[in-house]
Amino acid sequence: MSIEIKVPALGESVSEASIAKLHKKVGDQVKADELILELETDKVTLEVNALVEGVINEIRVKEGDNVRVGDIVALMTQEKNSTSHAKTPENLTTKTNQSTISSPVNQTTNNNNASQFLSPAPKKLIAENNLDPKNISGTGKDQRITKGDVINALANPQNTQNNSINSQANSKPVERVKMSKLRQKIAERLKESQNTAAILTTFNEADMSAIMAIRSEYKEIFEKKHQVKLGFMSFFVKACVIALKEIPAVNAEIDGNDIIYKNFYDLGVAVGSPQGLVVPVLRDADRLNLAQIEKNISELGTKARDGKLTIADLTGASFTISNGGVYGSLMSTPIINPPQSAILGMHKIQERPMVVNGEIKIRPMMYLALSYDHRIIDGKEAVTFLVRIKELLEDPRRLVLDI
Repeated sequence: MSIEIKVPALGESVSEASIAKLHKKVGDQVKADELILELETDKVTLEVNALVEGVINEIRVKEGDNVRVGDIVALMTQEKNSTSHAKTPENLTTKTNQSTISSPVNQTTNNNNASQFLSPAPKKLIAENNLDPKNISGTGKDQRITKGDVINALANPQNTQNNSINSQANSKPVERVKMSKLRQKIAERLKESQNTAAILTTFNEADMSAIMAIRSEYKEIFEKKHQVKLGFMSFFVKACVIALKEIPAVNAEIDGNDIIYKNFYDLGVAVGSPQGLVVPVLRDADRLNLAQIEKNISELGTKARDGKLTIADLTGASFTISNGGVYGSLMSTPIINPPQSAILGMHKIQERPMVVNGEIKIRPMMYLALSYDHRIIDGKEAVTFLVRIKELLEDPRRLVLDI
């Protein structure tokens, strides 16, 4: 019995993905729910697993291919006897893969014939880049040349013979890697933010002495009681919630000619992942204590590193906090994550000489940056917001007393 493995639903408003990694090949024995391949959308990485125990008969995609919801990516045969793992020609061969196993002569002939029937997309690319279709291996139906085949040929110009421009560039060592869906979306959204919002950045600095003293005094007790380390981010989250309540424009967004003021506090916390920067959302941050904030952030960070974030984890934030300080950044101008109207940038804590009550003292200082959309947030509101953050961080007792 032949079973189709299809691209599953990818989430709201997401219809396309790319093949991130193939974990199985034709002829492999798989168990039910065993990983076959990974899909990457512009938001998350998803796993596609075997529906039943059986043998992979055909894989219709390769790494880097774009696919849509419902596309058949593989075919497999269900094992009649689940205890048998023998791979015989009968259960590994299908009508489809028999047609693709042919002699080198037939492959060449088929490719030459296929090159005469080019669809508009690959035909245009071939013409624009002065390529000879006979030198391009087709992977489409009947070995016809697809757009992806042409892109691969351009990425490996040594495999083509008539690309004069690439042959010159080929004298220098280069590596061409297809941009991931996530990286494409990051680029698209950041450029959209710059093209749409009137972005300004205001700066301030905070003396982190008080928070560092609290962490030093209570970190062991805190971790023992709550099974999570006490970090800096929980203090920043609490400070941001208080400041957002006082300056509601920073928690708002523009929708056409309307301003939407949000009476909830779902904060995006930017974290690094193997696929790039992602911003999982800390829901209802105003209802969480320091321990709950630290636990939730830890869980989101683990999911990001393991590629387990869901669509729900990444959507709906009203404000974002980005911590470039973990990478050593001393100062930066963070870019707003649309449709939000502001983002707070944390930076490296560095000891500097500061004048305190007329005396020069060494203090652990952190530069703070607030990038904001000037279309909705005035300069006075932005500066007031950042000063409020500074006050709350320098005197953490205000966080507890909410003053």
